Amino acid sequence: MNNKGKLWEIEAANYLRKKKYRLLESNYTTRFGEIDLIVKNKKYICFVEVKQRDVRSIASPREFVDSSKQRKIKSTAMLYLSSNRVDLQPRFDVIEIYTEDNKINSIKHLENAF
Repeated sequence: MNNKGKLWEIEAANYLRKKKYRLLESNYTTRFGEIDLIVKNKKYICFVEVKQRDVRSIASPREFVDSSKQRKIKSTAMLYLSSNRVDLQPRFDVIEIYTEDNKINSIKHLENAF
């Protein structure tokens, strides 16, 4: 991952903290794939994919979380859940970060994205 990607993940984690989520893991990696952020609140454990695009991009960040990427995230999440006891409902979210001139323009949290 490049430094910019890491920066966007830190920004997404900070954004989620302000929304009362607690960070459990970042860059959780298994043989199946990687999950950018694993967070929880009172009801959910959320497996979060962070995607950034320029505001002038022709596609939204969520469009880059295709079915193949979703399968990898789900498989990785299953492995996490099998080795970490959690009494919360799992959910898969996407954080979209829109930038302009490498500065954050807006952040959108798509709950239950897939």
